Amino acid sequence: MMKIAPLLACAAMIAATPALADPLGDAVKADMPGLMTIYKDLHVHPELSFKETRSAGILAAEAKKAGFTVTSGVGQTGVVAVLKNGPGPVLLLRADMDALPVTEATGVPYASQNKGVMHACGHDTHMTTWIAVARRMAAMKDQWSGTLVMIAQPAEEIGSGARAMLKDGLYTRFPKPDALIAFHDSATLPAGTIGLVDGYVMANVNSVDIVVKGVGGHGAYPHLANDPIVLASRIVGTLQTLVSRETNPLESAVVTVGSFQGGTKHNIIPADAHLQLTVRSYKPEVRQHLLDGIARIARGEAIAAGLPDDLMPVVTIADQNTPATFNTHDLTMRMNDVFSKRFGADRVKMDKPQMGGEDFSEYWLADQSKQALLFWVGGVPKAKWDAAKGDVTKLPSIHSPFWAPDAEAVIGTATEAMTSAALDVLAKKS
Repeated sequence: MMKIAPLLACAAMIAATPALADPLGDAVKADMPGLMTIYKDLHVHPELSFKETRSAGILAAEAKKAGFTVTSGVGQTGVVAVLKNGPGPVLLLRADMDALPVTEATGVPYASQNKGVMHACGHDTHMTTWIAVARRMAAMKDQWSGTLVMIAQPAEEIGSGARAMLKDGLYTRFPKPDALIAFHDSATLPAGTIGLVDGYVMANVNSVDIVVKGVGGHGAYPHLANDPIVLASRIVGTLQTLVSRETNPLESAVVTVGSFQGGTKHNIIPADAHLQLTVRSYKPEVRQHLLDGIARIARGEAIAAGLPDDLMPVVTIADQNTPATFNTHDLTMRMNDVFSKRFGADRVKMDKPQMGGEDFSEYWLADQSKQALLFWVGGVPKAKWDAAKGDVTKLPSIHSPFWAPDAEAVIGTATEAMTSAALDVLAKKS
């Protein structure tokens, strides 16, 4: 006959056993009230690209307080904070600081007080997480060995900040990293969910301007003119074949004409028209084919319209561009394991690449022998996610005046994720 008393005693022991200790999670939770105060302050005072002096000052002061050696003014307004902690690899963690020229319409009580400027891309959550991770890593020095380089980058929104920091000696004045990690809040994942992409995660981005020339005249006598609006329309139509007929269907490419401007009055054929394009791709060779094709099509259509050489379209590729962001396989899958162990597999998902741009790519492209990872942290508040039933077309996107992430969930999750990643990369060797 089974003895009941020992079984009851065993059950009582199991019930009395405390949950597994989570010092990192507990520390982040304890720090959250102060972090949210910092977040709201950053949100209230957004700053445009290369004007992030106030934000940079806050981050620099916090890093110094945590014990980092801090250098400000790198790449104009960037901050580099270095914490050396014995032998080992060098890890770079990045947060971007700039806001967007967007008028906020979220209705939150801590809305932007800088008219026409808003943290519509969530960089305020990135900066707050940066501070939180600096605090955690400084407090946990006994658990890792190596060098931690934390950078607060300006001007991500215009694709210029990373290049500016590299040009200003990021890899020569400071310890050169063996691994690079950053995160971005996501408007397509529920709050607190982590998204990983193996390989290309963000696209090449180019802006192209085409000045289409013609011969102006009276709208009633088109045979005496050469209409640049008709020619520009032909160019717009033919440009679509670059993707549909010239690019391998298994590759990704986008050519979008975002602006078509020409003319001043109903009955005047203008002398020129202006097209503005955004061009997206992943692979360098696809990018080059698209850019070359735009110039070829513009010239070809002009020749077909009978224009002489001195009236050929002028195609200009803007200096502000962003190369594709690539996640290296080994670091991506390693962090998939790290994050799954910390958060559970249900909060970590392998995601799809996107056609947005991110200049975090520049750091890896400067030395492709290194490991790099940019991951997502979901920011869509649960109530909104549930109401939309996960249909992201019914939710505000980043860069929207209505984007208001669940900042506490983003900052808490990202802090635990970034700290866990750092502890793994900089783990002590036995």
